Amino acid sequence: MIRRPRGEVVMTTAGELMVIRPRRLELPVWLVALGLILRWLWRGLWWCVRHPVIVGLFVAGVLLYREFGRVGLIVPVVVASAVSAVWRWKHEASWWAWCAGPMLGRFRQVFVYRRAWREAMTLCGLARTYDHRPVLPQLLRVRSDQALDVLTVRMVRGQTPEEFQRVTANLAYAFGRRHARVYTERPDQPPVRSGYWALVLSAVDRLRYRDRPSLVYLVIVRTDALRTVVEPFDVPTVPDFTALPLARREDLRHWRLHLLATHVLIGGATRSGKGSVLWSLVRALAGGITSGLVRLWVIDPKGGMEFAMGRPLFARFACKSFEAMADLLDEAVDVMRERQTRLAGAVRVHTLTEADPLVVVVIDEMAALTAYLQDVDLRKRIASSLGLLLSQGAGVGVLVVAALQDPRKEVLPFRDLFPTRIALGLTEAAQVDLVLGDGARNRGALADQMPRWAKGVGYVILDGTPEPARVRFSYISDEHIRELAAEYPAPSDAADILAQVGRETADEPARPPLPRQRRGPLLPDSLLNFLDQDADGGESR
Repeated sequence: MIRRPRGEVVMTTAGELMVIRPRRLELPVWLVALGLILRWLWRGLWWCVRHPVIVGLFVAGVLLYREFGRVGLIVPVVVASAVSAVWRWKHEASWWAWCAGPMLGRFRQVFVYRRAWREAMTLCGLARTYDHRPVLPQLLRVRSDQALDVLTVRMVRGQTPEEFQRVTANLAYAFGRRHARVYTERPDQPPVRSGYWALVLSAVDRLRYRDRPSLVYLVIVRTDALRTVVEPFDVPTVPDFTALPLARREDLRHWRLHLLATHVLIGGATRSGKGSVLWSLVRALAGGITSGLVRLWVIDPKGGMEFAMGRPLFARFACKSFEAMADLLDEAVDVMRERQTRLAGAVRVHTLTEADPLVVVVIDEMAALTAYLQDVDLRKRIASSLGLLLSQGAGVGVLVVAALQDPRKEVLPFRDLFPTRIALGLTEAAQVDLVLGDGARNRGALADQMPRWAKGVGYVILDGTPEPARVRFSYISDEHIRELAAEYPAPSDAADILAQVGRETADEPARPPLPRQRRGPLLPDSLLNFLDQDADGGESR
């Protein structure tokens, strides 16, 4: 028995084709109108719930106007403007975070990004088609500050952040800007809460900063804050080796280097600002140098043109003889071996003290030691020492900071042993991935497209995120270096971690004695005085 199909049967003129269409449910006009009104009312109510500040200001304005007329509107506006001006004068950061930033972000979301959103997503290849209808990524929110717009975007189902990262430059130019970044997690870190409401605010932060795999954060650089030269940062008395201030970020915050238990590679073409990175690091460590917590062992293959001006800061310095440079690296290996023998079985990570300081081996133009050195035996000796230091030295407080122009594998065979990398202006697109890692250029690190003014501007990897960030390192002039060398010289016993054998290529500068707290005499005063007189060449018995 064949069932009769439900629906309306439409026959063709020839009678050969039968089309079955479902019957349409026809509603009365009054019911359709009621449904549309309820739908609009629900959307308006939901909008009011999502924007309580705007609704509250509108209601307050209406009430004041009804009660006082135009004066009721003008006086609050003048008072609010005065309060805003004083707030910005006293604490501009919180003014941007709580007042100007949300207002500017909402304005730009409505009048800038929403107007061009459909066109930008379609032409950049981020739109999808489902059930014969276009589906676009959804713009949820825009947060603004002095320099950036942070767009929170919900991806289309099935998209990945890599699709946004591949078209980062396209998105920047689509919205009329030159630079953009795409982050898979929020680019800002949760604040540290303290005080009465710390427990409640921490719970709110856990909700705000929770992992949301369906969201990406598109950062549009509205005003390039890195065009201005960054002044040197203040020298901390006691350096925080997990957060050394070296550069300014695009959001006007400081970028801080985590130096402990890591090695740093700096890649950049000639005149790209590698000296700014190295001297910014030396300046950040200056307080630890003069107190005895840090020893800088510096190798300058350019004959001292870069580092000779700061010679009093360095415990060891080699700039002319490649054999002396190899000896310096061998002695760094000796320090590493001695600490490994002494600390094995006691601790797993070295804790720096004045008696057991942090040794930082700084190498400028590293390719001169690993690729361009004509003495093959000496080059192999240097490569062997560097390989040992890079693979074993971080845990015992012997670190390597190296700068070079050509990051190719044949120039630097142990490039992968540097956990922390900084890319300044480079000459080829392929070199970006060689310095920062595979895929870094697709994620926005356009180090090969640096403008002429961008000396000291580079890309770094932020802690905890794979996406590169653009920063500008502080500019350290010759006068700053001379002042630094005069105010923060290394102590007199800075070169005596191991016994020296006269391998320095430059004369030792005059150094002040290292101040040490007296622990109390272990011998009677009379015997101590006698020994002091005998040591000073006093009267013999």
